[in-house]
Amino acid sequence: MKLLKIYTDSFSGLSKESWMLAIVMLINRAGSMVLPFLGVYMTDHLGFKLEAAGLVLSCFGIGSVLGSWLGGWVTDKIGEFKVQSLSLLLSVPLFCMIPLFQTEIGLATIILLQSTVSEFFRPANSVAITKYAKPSNMTRSFSLNRMAVNLGFSIGPAMGGILSAISYDFLFYSNAIAALIAGIVYISFFRNRKYRNDEELGLKEIKSTISPYRDGKFLLFSFLCMMFSICFFQLLNTLTIFYKTEANLTQQGIGYLLGYSGFIIVLLEMLLVQIADTRFRLKFTLFIGTLLCGISFAILGLSSSIFVLVLAMTILSVGEIWTMPFMSTITALRSGPNNKGAYMGLLGIGFSLSFIITPYVGTYIAQEKGFTFLWFGTGILMALTALGFYFTIPWMLGDKKVEESSSI
Repeated sequence: MKLLKIYTDSFSGLSKESWMLAIVMLINRAGSMVLPFLGVYMTDHLGFKLEAAGLVLSCFGIGSVLGSWLGGWVTDKIGEFKVQSLSLLLSVPLFCMIPLFQTEIGLATIILLQSTVSEFFRPANSVAITKYAKPSNMTRSFSLNRMAVNLGFSIGPAMGGILSAISYDFLFYSNAIAALIAGIVYISFFRNRKYRNDEELGLKEIKSTISPYRDGKFLLFSFLCMMFSICFFQLLNTLTIFYKTEANLTQQGIGYLLGYSGFIIVLLEMLLVQIADTRFRLKFTLFIGTLLCGISFAILGLSSSIFVLVLAMTILSVGEIWTMPFMSTITALRSGPNNKGAYMGLLGIGFSLSFIITPYVGTYIAQEKGFTFLWFGTGILMALTALGFYFTIPWMLGDKKVEESSSI
């Protein structure tokens, strides 16, 4: 009963605005059908060679980097409301235009533009959470948003599989409709909405007034986040290849295993974040979360049995819960009231770069040295990153606690 109370309490006290931001994110991400099927669309429908498809996918990653940087900068200039509104609404015609471009250069260009515009949304959305969330539950507000993302990504690809069997064009139009609905809901609710008291929000912030690109401590933290994401996002590419070639899983089996990860996150994220928020220091939360992720990859080097695969995915999901939402919280604490967008944008750049780096590095190591070497190496790199977090965070924030009752 006590555990049930902790679980229900993890959802209590969140602001109405935090819930609405999560709903907007859920609507938007539920329409995320283009990216999971873009590679298949290019090779099967358009007849692109693998090299050409890889080039277009790289343009998506480059657009994400540009969008994170520009979106953060513009957010600080004109405000997160305008940036989120423009990003959602401008995405609508861009998604509808994608089927019109069927050459390699044309498709690469429109995908670059579309991913840049869509990625404007991410840093602005993170800034909105910091402005509308109650200071005592900022991390839980970030977690609620992540739950919406994971739930949306579970719905979108499933619907996309059905629609793509009818026509690939439906993928792009459905993505556009979801962005339009999300935009209308967001604008209707948040237009003329006032932020929470700046003084209340500032109580636990290290109010930085300099650019994040000249903030040495935060640059080191961002580098550690990038190293984490380069290791972690093998989940989306190298790990699925391992499942197919080494563990001999079917595509359906791979889908079930990835879906299991989403299920764990949706079920446990708010509970585990609540526990960490009230009992752990930030440095310990990031340390143990990153270390768990490293362990999950390392044990894959021992066996490819289904028991080990499920165990590794379970540990990885828990590690993810104790890292990603807290990275956003730490970024919010480090930034000041007038440069949150730039700080969130720089954090996002590290994650976007991993989408470019990880597929090439992971597959190259697996091909040249084997998967066992890759998984043990990933575990070691994650352990070193965990140590980096443990010493960097108190140096950057003065060993702050999210809650005064933190004990570790």
